[in-house]
Amino acid sequence: MPGHQLLAGKSVLITAAAGAGIGFAAARKSAEEGCRALMISDIHPRRLEEAVAKLKAETGLESIWGQVCNVTNEEEVQALVAAAEEKLGGVDVLINNAGLGGEKRVTEMTDEEWSRVLDITLTGTFRMTRAMLPHMEKRGRGAIVNNASVLGWRAQKGQAHYAAAKAGVMALTRCSALEAAENGVRINAVSPSIALHEFLKKASSAELLEQLASREAFGRAAEVWEVANVMIFLASDYSSYMTGEVLSVSSQHA
Repeated sequence: MPGHQLLAGKSVLITAAAGAGIGFAAARKSAEEGCRALMISDIHPRRLEEAVAKLKAETGLESIWGQVCNVTNEEEVQALVAAAEEKLGGVDVLINNAGLGGEKRVTEMTDEEWSRVLDITLTGTFRMTRAMLPHMEKRGRGAIVNNASVLGWRAQKGQAHYAAAKAGVMALTRCSALEAAENGVRINAVSPSIALHEFLKKASSAELLEQLASREAFGRAAEVWEVANVMIFLASDYSSYMTGEVLSVSSQHA
């Protein structure tokens, strides 16, 4: 659908945005909604380079940059934020999209498997927020949008690590939002259930995806752009009085 200039004049930084998932859809939508400059990050250099080229070609926006960043590495996080501040002339919107899933029963899960999901999904979001907030607070404005999940509310076998991480993202969103509000910065989150893209199809069985999709009110999974639309709303001035909120992009709630 055509854009409505919701992000006109704003600059946007998005983590884990290479490929075909929610992050890339949010990047494309940011450009379509008139953002003046955009930076995306990912841990895959080649995929990142291809994503930047694709975004430029599809949207016509030339002010797009990519930077490799692993959100589990504090030095890389600080370098990403510093680069974005310089290239974008200050970051108006940060979308924290990096996360890692997986399926493992608690009794079979190792410390390493638990910690890796928490480190990327929850602590990575914390690191990015911690690095970005001082810059936004100094300017007295800005919006941060986190990617949570309905599993932060609901239970599902084999998802204890991911659900714990996403529940943590929700709590981080609420608490950091109260702190950031003192300096004019808003922090909200989206909570998707299932959004279909190529990487998800490779990582999960067709049977499981079909089962999850059948639980939805529309009997189908979300398209990644449908989740991105809500992210853009939270990043825009249309949600100017919203902070600390977690919006479900699904028929499944707590």
